[in-house]
Amino acid sequence: MTAETRQFQAETKQLLDLMVHSIYTNREIFLRELISNASDAIDKLRFDALTNPDLIEGDSEFEIFLIPDEQTKTLTISDNGIGMTYDEVVENIGTIAKSGTKAFLAKMQENTAATDSELIGQFGVGFYSAFMVAQKVTLITRAPGQPKGVRWESTGDGTYTIEEYDKETRGTMLILTLHDEYGSPERQNENFLNRYTLQNLVKKYSDYIRYPIKMNFTHEEKPRDAEGNLIEDAAPVQTTEVRTLNSMTPLWTKNKNQITQEEYNTLYKDLFHDWEDPLEVIHSKVEGAVEYTTVLFIPAHAPFDFYQRETTSGIRLYSRNVFVMENYKDLLPEYLRFVRGLVDSPDFSLNISRELLQHSTQLTKVGKNLEKSVLKTLENLLSKDRAKYQEFWKEYGKAIKSGVYSDFASRDKLKDLLLFPSSASEELTTLAEYIARMPEGQTVIYYAAGKDRAAVERLPQMELLREKGIEVLYLLDRVDEFAIDALADYQEKKFQSVSRGELNLDDVDTKTAKEETETLTKENQSLLEAVKETLAGKIADVKISTRLKSSPVCLVAGDQGISLSMEQILAEMDRTTFKAQRILELNPAHEVFAVLKQLHETTPGSTAFKDYCELLYGQALLMEGLAPEDPIGFAQKVAGLMAKKNA
Repeated sequence: MTAETRQFQAETKQLLDLMVHSIYTNREIFLRELISNASDAIDKLRFDALTNPDLIEGDSEFEIFLIPDEQTKTLTISDNGIGMTYDEVVENIGTIAKSGTKAFLAKMQENTAATDSELIGQFGVGFYSAFMVAQKVTLITRAPGQPKGVRWESTGDGTYTIEEYDKETRGTMLILTLHDEYGSPERQNENFLNRYTLQNLVKKYSDYIRYPIKMNFTHEEKPRDAEGNLIEDAAPVQTTEVRTLNSMTPLWTKNKNQITQEEYNTLYKDLFHDWEDPLEVIHSKVEGAVEYTTVLFIPAHAPFDFYQRETTSGIRLYSRNVFVMENYKDLLPEYLRFVRGLVDSPDFSLNISRELLQHSTQLTKVGKNLEKSVLKTLENLLSKDRAKYQEFWKEYGKAIKSGVYSDFASRDKLKDLLLFPSSASEELTTLAEYIARMPEGQTVIYYAAGKDRAAVERLPQMELLREKGIEVLYLLDRVDEFAIDALADYQEKKFQSVSRGELNLDDVDTKTAKEETETLTKENQSLLEAVKETLAGKIADVKISTRLKSSPVCLVAGDQGISLSMEQILAEMDRTTFKAQRILELNPAHEVFAVLKQLHETTPGSTAFKDYCELLYGQALLMEGLAPEDPIGFAQKVAGLMAKKNA
């Protein structure tokens, strides 16, 4: 039978261009597609052989072989799978050509996962990815039991030739005559004739194909004598070694009871190129409406720039053990972006290239289940292995807290995972533990914000609470106050800043002090108004303090608006339009208050009175970790006061 030349349908060239230039954005995946097709062909033979053993033809050692040839600029991918008859080549390889652009795109747009899976499995779809790198594609195939094989060839120019061909063995050989640039050493990772490039691509995309993917490696070495020593004067001898490039057995398909921790650690290091073992491993298999297997890892340490850059989720996707996509972002919420791992599912709704996933209910369901699984693991760590959880918290606590303020739907899921430093202990505490220690009658959860523990403990606003033995949470991370504000309350107990509004202390001593303060406020109304007028534009109000013990002054924020510490954080982010409502509180028991009162009564509006007001305000700023608005002027006033005192 002589070769026939056939025309593709008019629309097919257009569709082929679309496949090559639009759907497939990463050229190297052609190898994944062709290997997957070869694996599918072997699968089909094995299935058919269950009812017709003669199809095996005495060759049951299934394999896929890669043959790069630098002389001819060809790459051959061969398999001993089902092969095809003449009519099947026309039908299957011509799927795109036969159906035409409109019909094919119509199939792509049908809203069923089965349709997408069928399209992926059809030989003609992945087959055309070969034209991304090949100027000519030659297919030689024979189905079992057929006396003749078939040879198909095309340059992708709108025509192909097909003829009968003598092929002794069952299966398919696909010969790609590569474009010059894809067989050039200068292309480095895109030199698809380089054995090590091919080996790396197989490891990356097809490591878990269930059949061995083999390739010959040739090297020269001098022969050895009977004792195994090299014979220096002898000419080198060329030897050929057949290597299997893939591991074939995906670790995650095994029962997790049969997998050692060392095997998990090795898988993690191989996939994600980390030199440390993971902190925690989550392995689960789900069957039901959506079937999938997942192995997730929590790395022992966050990357050094984890909180300074946009990071990806690190989730790798597989479909039937075939690598589909790296770093898929939409499976886990942003606050779990530190989780690495993989998900393998036959139910993923893929597009025809296996390169992109369509958003689907299956993906959404898998993502929600993974989130639940990770959070459940963290809850178990917190309750059963506090030391390990604190290791986790040290690395990723900020990410969890960011989820509280940025993901409204997740607040209730995350609030019990939060840890904070506390005045009650050197150890971190949960909100539930804080509530359990609260004395009867305490109605709020107190917190104080600062750059570190020492800075918070020096705050004058802490004095009264410390004296009364009331526990205060320390918010030392930039994200803490945002998270606390987003939560608003915990177990119906509202959060109360020690530097904001009233302290809401309800004991007898505090009520008495409050009454005394109200009396002092009335008696010193003129003084307070004078201080407020002197500091006009800098503060919103001046009050007699109920919270100070030894310090002369402090700054607090009003109940409405942001806190002083949050103002500083926003200023560092160049969001200077947000200002706290600053209230200056004076300690009427301090000797400075008496001096200020005397100055107001004897020389109201004097320079000395104004200097005292400015100094007290500057002192309050410094205690909050803020610089005086006029550092030089502040320093001169301090120096002037020192000179007068020593005069």
